[in-house]
Amino acid sequence: MFGCCVAGRALQTNLELIDETHAVFQLGSASTINHVCVFSTAPLPDGYGAAVHFHWPGKGFQLLGMLSNDKPSAIFRLRGTFSSTSSYGAAFNTDTQSMGGDVTAALGLSIEPIHAIEAQLQALPSALAKPNGGLASNPTLLAEKVVKNLFNYLSGFTGGGAMTPEVAVPMGYIIKWYEGFTNKVKLSGLGFLENDD
Repeated sequence: MFGCCVAGRALQTNLELIDETHAVFQLGSASTINHVCVFSTAPLPDGYGAAVHFHWPGKGFQLLGMLSNDKPSAIFRLRGTFSSTSSYGAAFNTDTQSMGGDVTAALGLSIEPIHAIEAQLQALPSALAKPNGGLASNPTLLAEKVVKNLFNYLSGFTGGGAMTPEVAVPMGYIIKWYEGFTNKVKLSGLGFLENDD
C-alpha cells in the first residue's frame, strides 16, 4: 500500500506491517540519508490519512508529515530536522539497530483520521510543522533572511576584505547565488535560511 525511495537507492516496497494501522520501512545506512520520498500505491479510506514518522535510534519517533488521497506522495527532509518530541515508539514496536558502524533507522506509517494527523502537525514546533519555518508568514523577516544569505555569499568573494558599499561585485556572482538559492528553495523550502544565523 506504500512505497519509499531514498535518493540513490532502489525503490523500497518491503513494508513491514506491525498491526492493522501501523507499518514500518527499515532504512539502512541511515546517516547517509538526506531526503526520503514516501508514496501511497492505493487509495486510503475516506477521511483517513497516513502519518509519516521517522525514528532515529535512541531518539524516538518524530512526525514528519502526512499522506492522503489528495496528497498521495511527499518528500521529507531528514537531515538536521530531528526533535525528540514524539512518543510513537511503542506503537511501531520496531528494533532499529547499529550495523557495522552505521545505523538502521525506521520510517513509520500510521493510518489515522485526517483531522487527528492535522492536530498532531499543528502541535509540532513551528520549524518542524512548516517546511519553510514560518518565514513565509512574516515578509519582513523573510526579506531580511534572503538579503543576509546574499550578503554572506557575496562576502566570500571579497578576498578576506570587509564588505563595504565601495566593493564592486560581478553580476556573475549574483546570478550564481540566485540559481543556488532557488534550487535550495525548490528542494527543501526556506528552512535553510534559519541556519544562516
